[in-house]
Amino acid sequence: MPSFSSRSFGFLAICAFALAFLGTCGKYSAAEVEGKPPVRTALGDLPDDPSVAAQQGQSPPASTASKQPEHPQQTEEPQQTHRILGIMPNFSAVSADVVLPPQSPKEKFVIAAKNSFDYSSFVIAAIQSGVSMGTNSYPEFHQGAAGYGRYYYHTLLDTADENFMVGGLWPVVFRQDNRFYTRGHGSFGRRAFYAATRVLVTRSDSGSNTFNASEIFGAGSAAGLSTVYYPDRYRTWTKVGQRWLTSCIIDSANFTFKEFWPDINRKFFHTK
Repeated sequence: MPSFSSRSFGFLAICAFALAFLGTCGKYSAAEVEGKPPVRTALGDLPDDPSVAAQQGQSPPASTASKQPEHPQQTEEPQQTHRILGIMPNFSAVSADVVLPPQSPKEKFVIAAKNSFDYSSFVIAAIQSGVSMGTNSYPEFHQGAAGYGRYYYHTLLDTADENFMVGGLWPVVFRQDNRFYTRGHGSFGRRAFYAATRVLVTRSDSGSNTFNASEIFGAGSAAGLSTVYYPDRYRTWTKVGQRWLTSCIIDSANFTFKEFWPDINRKFFHTK
């Protein structure tokens, strides 16, 4: 059974909770997020500017004056943070409506390195290793301190393989952006679908949408590379395929959670 070491177990649990909560929360409807169209009145022949109406000897309608808010309502969208829950790295997520310049190859590898060697990566790997050893995921690793050490360094290697293949090497080769651009607008279903399908669709360096070859080839090559340091019984095509598919599914759930993270952050932690 493939290991979930390339991503945090906590992401899946939090993602499921977040989706269940936001799905029942009326404040995230499309009409409120995108804004309702202005109501057109029967007084369409009157000037829009009250000063113009005064010059023409007309007085602006009382209903129009009463609709002018004294203090405009703030409509600022919640923003992505560099860390999720103050721990997990979120360096590649881009807030909604933000336009960024194309990345250089160096910048792509920098993001991959930050995701791989951030201090939280070592903490999360320690937790994942404990879970894997507790469930005896790889009997060949055995138990005890030596067994835990094997689980730990395999987890770190899996994480680095995935990050550098999906976020570093292949984005440079295919000239694709390794950042996740949040949608932030529309209904819950549209946002969830958009985020979940980012494993198949991504942004090229030129700014257009394109097939996410970096994700598909990156996850596959990372799964293939893992056969170098895993026991022989896990080097079959079936095991490699399972790792490949599992990695893509986890990344899809990861994107979905990140899409709604700014909303969760504002709702529960009152942070913009």
